[in-house]
Amino acid sequence: MLEACRIDVWLWRARFAKTRSLAASMVEAGRVRLTHHGTQVRLDKASRSVHPGDDLVFAVGERVVAIRVVALGERRGPPAEARALYAPLDEA
Repeated sequence: MLEACRIDVWLWRARFAKTRSLAASMVEAGRVRLTHHGTQVRLDKASRSVHPGDDLVFAVGERVVAIRVVALGERRGPPAEARALYAPLDEA
C-alpha cells in the first residue's frame, strides 16, 4: 500500500479538481495549506506529498474546505469512493 501521494494526484482522485493540471494549478497558486505532524505549510509545488492523517485547508469555489486525509486511493473512482479518501474537520 502506498504511504504517500502527490498532492495534485490526491486532489484529483478525491474529486476536488476536475483534472490533475487544475489541481496542480491550485497548489502552485498557493491555495492549499497542509498540516503534517503539527506543522502547517502553504504548498507551492504539485509534487509535494500528502500522507494519511494530514490536514488540508483550501478553497473550492466560494467555500473553504478543511479535511483530514484518510486514504490515498489508487484511482479516480466514483464520488462515493472519492468521499472515502477524506473526512471533514469540525470547525470549532
